[in-house]
This record gives sequence, structure tokens and C-alpha cells, in this order.
Amino acid sequence: MKVLLREEARSEVLEAFAWYEERRSGLGVEFRDALDATIARAVRHPLAYAAGDRGLRRALVNRFPYAVYFRIYPDTLVVVGVMHGRRHPKLLKTR
Repeated sequence: MKVLLREEARSEVLEAFAWYEERRSGLGVEFRDALDATIARAVRHPLAYAAGDRGLRRALVNRFPYAVYFRIYPDTLVVVGVMHGRRHPKLLKTR
């Protein structure tokens, strides 16, 4: 299965990475690794995550207060958002 990160999700990842790197050198890399592991888990078992509004699914990132929001298609997992847990997921409705 292919993984496609929408531009908004890519921007959110880069912003979070930079924030964590500012806090401690190497923490951004740890965030990225945890994020990669979360996406890999979603690729392996996409139906393990309940479908919510309009088919959007959510996978939590270990160690970090972030969630990956995605949709699944026959051969592609599309990441529409990577959001901090304090942000409201309704912000994703326009994506």
C-alpha cells in the first residue's frame, strides 16, 4: 500500500519537527521516528482504526501528543492531517 501525505499534513509534520528540535536536539528525530512507526502500523492494519466522520480514521503517535488522521483507499493510505491532541479534529473537515 502506498502512503500519500497531503500538503497540509506535511506542513504540520515539519512544524512539529522544528518545535521539538528547538526544545532538544534530536527530539524532532524521535518524533519523526514515532510518526513513521504510527503510519507503518496504519498501513499494516488500516481497518484496526475506527472510521469516523466521512471515513476519517485516527492513529495515535506513541510518546507524543499527536494523532495521524487518514483515509484508506484500495491501494493508498492518504494522510490528511497530523495534529496535536489539543487541536480540534473538526479543523480537518475542509481537507
